[in-house]
Amino acid sequence: DVKEHIYKWAKKGLRPSQIGVILRDSHGVAQVRWVTGNKILRILKAKGLAPEIPEDLYHLIKKAVNIRKHLEKNRKDTDSKFRLILVESRIHRLSRYYKKQRALPANWKYESATASALVA
Repeated sequence: DVKEHIYKWAKKGLRPSQIGVILRDSHGVAQVRWVTGNKILRILKAKGLAPEIPEDLYHLIKKAVNIRKHLEKNRKDTDSKFRLILVESRIHRLSRYYKKQRALPANWKYESATASALVA
């Protein structure tokens, strides 16, 4: 029953953490792992519904896109420029880790020009 809900929400486009929050708040499932024996992401991977980009990397890319959008309007915001550099270095570091773990393809590369398409 819990797995069916997970599949349904994953097909709607929800990320694993969002699915966990819904199950916790609305359905009284504290930890999916205690009920099913597997974590949400493992359940989705077994069914082939896992997101193509890991969730933490996805949120970093989303943050970088938002900072870039902000910098288009506010060019002199030097603090945001600096934060963008930090976020993008974190993206590169995390993508290097995921390539080693084979969670990302070896030829995957973060490019700021195509990043907005990844998070859209």
